[in-house]
Amino acid sequence: MFRRQFVQFFAAFGASSVATLAATDTKGAKSATYVVKGFSCVTCAVGLDTMLQKQKGIAWCKSTYPEGIVKIQFDPQQITEKSIKSFIGEMGFTVIE
Repeated sequence: MFRRQFVQFFAAFGASSVATLAATDTKGAKSATYVVKGFSCVTCAVGLDTMLQKQKGIAWCKSTYPEGIVKIQFDPQQITEKSIKSFIGEMGFTVIE
């Protein structure tokens, strides 16, 4: 059920929002790489990227399918790793510790 809502939400934004990247000052940015379980297609990876990039403090992210790798650059003053992992979980995926 949740995945259907995720795909519907992503579809509502359209492909144009995937190409939109906000200009963010990356000074003091931190990088993190997560292994994520639950990608069933490339749309999952692209959709997660789209949703993450809308979060305050996320400067850049790239998810890969089928590897299930999510690379993120973020401002630790605006968002924590715990919040990022929690958000990924809310989107229906599992971060492997």
